[in-house]
Amino acid sequence: MSLSVRQGICPNRMLHCALQGMQRRPYPWARLHMDKNVMLYGGHQNNNAQTAENDAEQGADERLRSVENALQVERGWAKATLNSIGDAVLTTDLSARVTYLNRVAEALTGWTSAEALGKPIDQVLKLVHIQTYEPAPNPALRAIEENRTVGLALDCVLIRQDGSRLEIEDSAAPIHDSHGVTVGAVIVFHDAKHSLTRAEQLAYQAHYDALTKLPNRFLFAEQFARAIRLAKRHDHYVALLYLDIDNFKFINDSLGHTVGDSLLQFVANCLSECVRATDSVSRQGGDEFIVLLSEIEKLSDAARVAEKILRALATPCCIGHYKLGISVSIGISLYPDHGANEHSLLENADTAMYRAKKSGRNQYQVFSHDMRNNSGQYNYKER
Repeated sequence: MSLSVRQGICPNRMLHCALQGMQRRPYPWARLHMDKNVMLYGGHQNNNAQTAENDAEQGADERLRSVENALQVERGWAKATLNSIGDAVLTTDLSARVTYLNRVAEALTGWTSAEALGKPIDQVLKLVHIQTYEPAPNPALRAIEENRTVGLALDCVLIRQDGSRLEIEDSAAPIHDSHGVTVGAVIVFHDAKHSLTRAEQLAYQAHYDALTKLPNRFLFAEQFARAIRLAKRHDHYVALLYLDIDNFKFINDSLGHTVGDSLLQFVANCLSECVRATDSVSRQGGDEFIVLLSEIEKLSDAARVAEKILRALATPCCIGHYKLGISVSIGISLYPDHGANEHSLLENADTAMYRAKKSGRNQYQVFSHDMRNNSGQYNYKER
């Protein structure tokens, strides 16, 4: 993030502009002073003129105090604004001495404003190479010398006042006065781990289901491809168990989506407890789940896991104020017997799952090729 002081981010800039405005305006007391001299030397001064002069000077003093109060309010507003943002802000003068730190900058550097003001920037924002600990170029000095916005050099860390290290990301920009002359620099920086945390959050959201915290279909595709590679290498099987909660639509519609969501979470946890650490459970969407069994030796291994799941879900579960009896229908397909790729295995496991629905639910069925010819008759609206 880079900030331009031309946009009014620096309180010193605001104060400077206000003072410049005061200098440009011809205030009344200056003219009154000249008029006073004219009257004195011209011999026309009288009591009325003296009274008028005093009144004018008093009015000018009041206006001056008003301007000073306005400047104080504006400076306080700017300081409050800088203290409320999430990034650290630090400013320097032309000799690269610290002129301001906001609260975040104090927290990250370990320096208070009182301690840091007037000190060289390299002492307060001490940057070193992460491996050699050699001093690194300070972005404020570069911004002043090159008169442009610059970023922090790569592989640098901040050495805080207590000696601890902190990885930061920053940028620096020159501060210009109203004539465009460089008068200092502003540095904006933040803890780099916040960026990493955000990146991790985005990566998690892209690969995991928000409700159940299970891998979604995109991560499942990666896990499936890896499982197939291992199966080929070790001459093992891979099994897909395609599960659908029986009568879920009725539960969701009659008891509400909150109960439905809690039921999905319950089933997700139950499935995860029924498989090995090397296996994977994912949510495909709605009330459909897939269990990926990697490197199994025979079909009966997959059937044993399916039976374990049916037993685990046979016990009624408490969701909110409701005690629900639930079941699932499971279809099983096996690599390489029932397909050589993700699409064919998923399609065949889905077909077998519909056969389980047709046969009375709360059971599993293993795919066979004769199911494919009759798969159309299993497309129920109510699953």
